Amino acid sequence: MTDLDLAAINAERDRIRTRYLRCTTDRPDSSARGLHHIALLCSDVERTIAFYQGVLEFPLTEIFENRDYQGSSHFFFDIGNGNLLAFFDLPGLDLRPYAEVLGGLHHLAISVEPQKWARLRASLDRTGVGYQMESETSLYFRDPDGARLELIADPLGQMYGATVL
Repeated sequence: MTDLDLAAINAERDRIRTRYLRCTTDRPDSSARGLHHIALLCSDVERTIAFYQGVLEFPLTEIFENRDYQGSSHFFFDIGNGNLLAFFDLPGLDLRPYAEVLGGLHHLAISVEPQKWARLRASLDRTGVGYQMESETSLYFRDPDGARLELIADPLGQMYGATVL
């Protein structure tokens, strides 16, 4: 990318920021109460539970049949603050491996306390899950089906020293 291309991209970002971003005193309250759950697909229910509950320490809260697909499980993990991470397995559908595509999931960032972040990093090391560390506060890695996750030790509403909420 040339300096001219980068300058144009930055100018466009600044234009969008000026047009749409409001300071906190002028920003209306959100119409949403929060994230109820985000649902991902998995190829193996037990392996997924072992990873999310065993390695990442997200408690399994419920498992039942998916109402939209007979024989499929719909199950949930507590990721704090009343938020859930959910999964479906869809047996018999021969789903392709995880892929990052436009309109798809790039990564899911989950905030954890700094001391828990260190403990979870050790858990990833102990179980042989590879990761990339960024800024001494973020770990990027993939779940057993390839979905990219981030554990971030920054407080909710902050990212790398910037306030985002």
